[in-house]
Amino acid sequence: MNMETVELKVEMVGIQEKRLRKCLSKLKGIDKVEVDGNSQKVVVTGYAHRNRILKAIRRGGLKADFWSAQNELLQAYAASASYSSFRFNFSFF
Repeated sequence: MNMETVELKVEMVGIQEKRLRKCLSKLKGIDKVEVDGNSQKVVVTGYAHRNRILKAIRRGGLKADFWSAQNELLQAYAASASYSSFRFNFSFF
């Protein structure tokens, strides 16, 4: 089995990062876990299969799904958007 990197979106509130790490510590083959609490992105590197990683996190009571390109777009939009910078352009004929 090859080492792979799995990117996940995990809804984390408060101290749930500790619960996340505990869930993943039970899996064999996990080398590294990176957590970005702001974007709720978790990157897991190791030899465990991606479906087993997702299942372990969900079994721990956390809402999780695989990271998608849509998540990247939403994160970029949220980072760049501020209510004071909205501009509306209306043109009528």
